Amino acid sequence: MIKNKMILKSIGIIHSELKRPTHQPDKDIDPMEKIKQIRIHHHQVKKIVSEIEIDPAFEELLEGIEDFSHILVLYWPHLISEDERTMRQVHPMGRKDLPKKGIFATRSPVRPNPVLVSSVKLLERKKNLLKVQGLEAIDQSPVIDIKPVVRERYSIENLKLPEWLLRAHRELESD
Repeated sequence: MIKNKMILKSIGIIHSELKRPTHQPDKDIDPMEKIKQIRIHHHQVKKIVSEIEIDPAFEELLEGIEDFSHILVLYWPHLISEDERTMRQVHPMGRKDLPKKGIFATRSPVRPNPVLVSSVKLLERKKNLLKVQGLEAIDQSPVIDIKPVVRERYSIENLKLPEWLLRAHRELESD
């Protein structure tokens, strides 16, 4: 097994109206009800305005971030238990109607190292405070890093996605 020592330092904290995780891997629930719950949550999260408080010691690292419309926020889902972090496979989005997949083939927050990333709209910067829209992070989640979204950097030609994921996304976007 590969062993490398890593030390991550929080650079800030998220202030959000989301107070508890919505992930419930593999809980028994009717697939249609689960789709409905996920759809409602998905549409609510897109509207949520959160604040990211960066440690004042790192404020100068934010210089120029306000020139970007969107940023990537890397954060640590601090409420995920050690037991959940040992899971190897899940039904994506907790949906039993979707086939079980390995954690690394999903965006599940229950991972060996639960580093999560969200692309969000940057609404405003005031000193060390960033106001963003669309961040799914739970209140008090530690922030690990922030990066600007650059279209050219992430534009991928011929992106291949599995059919189960395309179906799930179509269902999320339908009304």
